[in-house]
Amino acid sequence: MPSEMEIIKQDFEKRSLELGRKIEQLEEEKMQLELDFDVKKLEADKLRKGKNKNNGDRKSRRKRLKLINGKINSKILELEKLLWKKVY
Repeated sequence: MPSEMEIIKQDFEKRSLELGRKIEQLEEEKMQLELDFDVKKLEADKLRKGKNKNNGDRKSRRKRLKLINGKINSKILELEKLLWKKVY
């Protein structure tokens, strides 16, 4: 029969592994969001330089870009917050 200390140690190791997996998952999600952000940034640069053939309303394009960038930034912040909570 394992001692109380051994049980605590096993629980700690199990929790540590779970948190390690969760951290890896969050880091992967963060990396994917950063890639998505880079793509959106390139699209925004393309729009700013006038290379896009569609000359739609500039205000609506800016609104869409701000909305997209805001969503991406907030998701990255959420993931970083979760990551820090799991680490500490």
